[in-house]
Amino acid sequence: MAQVSLQGITRQFGNVTAIKDITFDIPDREFWVLVGPSGCGKSTILRTIAGLESISSGNLYIGDRLVNNVPARQRDVAMVFQNYALYPHMSVAENLAFGLKMRGEDKSGIARRVQEVARSLDIEHLLKRKPKQLSGGQQQRVALGRAIARKPLVFLLDEPLSNLDAQLRDDTRAELKQLHQKVGITTVYVTHDQVEAMTLADKVVVLYDGQIQQIGSPQAIYVHPINSMVAGFLGNPPMNILPVTYDDGRLIIFNNQFIQLNSKVLQQLQPSQGQKFDLGIRPEHITLYDVATGNDNKDCLLLQVNLVEPLGRETLVKATAPESNLSLNLLADGTWRGKKGDRISLKFDLSKIFIFDSNNGNTLIPSNHGSN
Repeated sequence: MAQVSLQGITRQFGNVTAIKDITFDIPDREFWVLVGPSGCGKSTILRTIAGLESISSGNLYIGDRLVNNVPARQRDVAMVFQNYALYPHMSVAENLAFGLKMRGEDKSGIARRVQEVARSLDIEHLLKRKPKQLSGGQQQRVALGRAIARKPLVFLLDEPLSNLDAQLRDDTRAELKQLHQKVGITTVYVTHDQVEAMTLADKVVVLYDGQIQQIGSPQAIYVHPINSMVAGFLGNPPMNILPVTYDDGRLIIFNNQFIQLNSKVLQQLQPSQGQKFDLGIRPEHITLYDVATGNDNKDCLLLQVNLVEPLGRETLVKATAPESNLSLNLLADGTWRGKKGDRISLKFDLSKIFIFDSNNGNTLIPSNHGSN
């Protein structure tokens, strides 16, 4: 096993910079997830670690070894691709053994290792089958097994669950977590799915436009996002981020509807009259009232239901402000029976709001700042 260290890694394609000044250290045996929207550079980072992309500048270490100019086949890393890349003419057993044969290991050792890996992944009964005879989930296990069989220093996974249906993806995600706890290989995992990032990672690296936005534990990043990009990306449903204007102790949201700021926030923010900000509030921190009830509550906002999505235990409600393009996501109880066109009243948990700089998106006021 080995630590992976990226020091100022930049990768350029002509005049296009795919990743810029990427720096982080993944400790031995940890599971790190690279996450971000399409085109943010996460797969480029993974391919750079694998040796499939060259480095324009910076240094990459696997363990104590500088590998900038080391070919991919000599880096002792194993990569699982989105399409699994199994050899169709080989049986499952032959696929699992392929990397070991290429290393020149003896037949008895290969057979023993194949059985060990197959047993750990519960695919012993599939060893004689060809890939075309397997389900998507079974193919994914074989691809993982082929990588694990080699006992690599580093395990690289590029969106390995994206081809699976929703239920199988959930099941396989849990299996991946258990597998990593068992084998303890340093793992770098790429996904655009923030649920995978939150559930699998020891640490999450959030990327945007080829640069690191934030690194931290899933919960720390969720609770304390460094900017509005991170805040809006992590969370399902995503955080509501609304443009607001400061006016005499209040933040005007739309149509002269506002929330009152507490003294502690005002002291931290020190806003000027008419100053623009972005306000963030997660759907779970918004309370929905009937209009008649809500009008009796301070700082309630009046909106109109635009879409209702029953989710079982909860109901996702999308609401818009009259005569405005602004919309909010909120979560109601699963028994809520509102419909499109209904007028509703909302109240924010003022201890859970974020305030972001409207120019650069940086977090100015985090949540949990108190409501007095």
